[in-house]
Formats: sequence, C-alpha cells, structure tokens
Amino acid sequence: MNISSAHWGDLPDGTSVELHTLSHDNGLRVSVTNLGAALVSWFAPDRDGRLADILLGHDTPAAYTQGPAHMGATVGRWANRIAGARFSLDGHEYPLEANQPPNSLHGGSTGFSYRLWQAKHTDESLVLRLESPDGDNGFPGALTVQVTYTFSAAGELTIAYDAFTDAPTPLNLTNHAYFNLSGVPSSIADHEIEIAADQFFAIDENTIPTTLEELADTPFDFRKPAAVGARIDTQDNEQVRLANGGIDHCYVLRSIGAVTELPELQRAASVYHPASGRELTVSTTERGLVFYTSNHLEGEPGKQGVIYRKHGALCLEAGGFPNQINMDSAEDVILRPNERYRQVTQYTTSVR
Repeated sequence: MNISSAHWGDLPDGTSVELHTLSHDNGLRVSVTNLGAALVSWFAPDRDGRLADILLGHDTPAAYTQGPAHMGATVGRWANRIAGARFSLDGHEYPLEANQPPNSLHGGSTGFSYRLWQAKHTDESLVLRLESPDGDNGFPGALTVQVTYTFSAAGELTIAYDAFTDAPTPLNLTNHAYFNLSGVPSSIADHEIEIAADQFFAIDENTIPTTLEELADTPFDFRKPAAVGARIDTQDNEQVRLANGGIDHCYVLRSIGAVTELPELQRAASVYHPASGRELTVSTTERGLVFYTSNHLEGEPGKQGVIYRKHGALCLEAGGFPNQINMDSAEDVILRPNERYRQVTQYTTSVR
C-alpha cells in the first residue's frame, strides 16, 4: 500500500488542513483528512472495472466546517443523540450543549468532527490522534483518542478506534460516511440492503430511542435483502414519518447485556447496487448499527458543485445505542481509568 500526504487547503482562520491518500496499484484508493479524521473519498470499481467515488463529501476543508451533515467524519465524544442534553454518572449530573434542541447530537457543535487531529502513517496504516481535555463540550475526563485506517488491495477498509481516560466518561465513537454505490449523487432507492438484526429501537418525535421492537412486519425488516426505496416511499408508518420520511433507527446486532471481553468482528450489514454490481459489506465489534437514509440531506453543497438531496446516500454507523448513557445498559458505554476503549469496524467493497 502507498500512503501520500499533501496540503489540502486552509480553513477561514488560515489553519492548514492535510489530505492523506491510501492507494494500491490496482487503482483502489481512499482519502482521509486530519480535519475530523474524516473519510473524504473512496474510489471503487464496478463490475466492468470502472472506478467511481462511492462517498458523498466536499471539495474543500472549509466546507466540512459549515454543514451539519458530519460527512465521513469520526464522531465523538458521543455519536448520535443524548436525550435532554444531559446524563448522570457516578452520582453527578452533566449538562451538555443542546445543539439539536432539546438533545445533544454528535458530541456538540464543536465535537470531534470539527477538530484537527494529529496524523502520522506507518507502512500499512494512517493513524490520527486527538487529545480531548476534561470538560470538553461538557464531558468529564481528559481523553486520548486514536483512529487507525488500514486499507487492503482487496478493498477492505478497517477503522480501529482506541481511547484512554483519566476519569470516568461516556464514550461512543463512529464514522459518519455517506455511501452511494452508484458513484453518482442519485437516489439510493435502488440499493438493496441486508442487516443482521432481529430487533430495532423505535424512536419518538425527537429521534430518541423508546422501545425495543421486533423487525417482523415492519418497513425496517432487512433480515433478507430488500430495496431501500420500497421501504421509505411510504407515509403509512409512524416511525418512517418520525424519521422525516425515511429510516434513522438503531438496529441491535447483539445482546444488550454487558460484555466482559471484546466481541469478534462480525458481519452486520451488506449493501448491493444492481446496476453497477458494487457491493459493500460492514463488519463490526459493536452491538448497535444506526441505519440512516439521509432524510435531512436537503440542498447540501457537495463535490464538484453537485447539490445533495434527500435520500441521496445511506449511512451505516456502528457503535453503542443512541442515548445509551441514559439507559439501563449505560455501564457498557462508560470508559473508566485504566480501561481501554477498543472498537473496530470494517467496510469491504466487492462486485458481483
């Protein structure tokens, strides 16, 4: 694998931003910026060998700081929502920024998505590191986070997250990549998806999980491959309406009970685009997978002047459950001193 690094551009305050490209001689390549430790592009072949970028994103660093979409970013300290923008930990209550009132979303308006990470690379991986101080966006404990990107010639992109803290803190990291396997910014209605889960969390009007529901006889049942469009082109389902006309729900990949050892990497989902033959498989160590059909992506400026529209991409965000810090299983998402946070998610492209 070859890793090249270059100056990508400057932020409005003059801060320099880097772009790192991991590539192989067969043409496969992904680019990552140190701004938000974000995936910027991923060129993958169709069944005829033609390469196309399967990620939505932006052409300049400044654009990544202006929109709310968190495209391709490493999200933290807490991916997704915390209800009421507050949580209790060891007898103390911690108020957070309600950047999506009344909730806190993706760690706040200055979360990890908008930070400059320190980047270095080895012969095989790109490593990005961030120091998050005690009280950062309301979260306790000084936290050290490391994200490692490894990309194989077979099209396997592995993202490994490691973190340590000096005081107890909730932690839930994910990558917020927006995929469109067609390689063009069109609807994902024709994408076929399969998710290895039997249950999902219903949501309320603030997109906060409420009850754990069975998937059978719902539009959210992807235990067998099904086209996305047929499931989101309905307003007859209250849960689809609550998600702004689509899916923005967490699927339960594993038991909610506590685990004492790191689970093995297991297949969580697969996406297939029949016209191009591209397929994406997601495997993870995590128990939650948020499937989001870009229901709020309306008029977002994108690459090469393209305007991204609703249902123009899908996200598969592996991690803990939204608002889990306020659930009975909260202890599972608390990192304590002398413990190591370790999460691995792997995205693999192929053709058929």
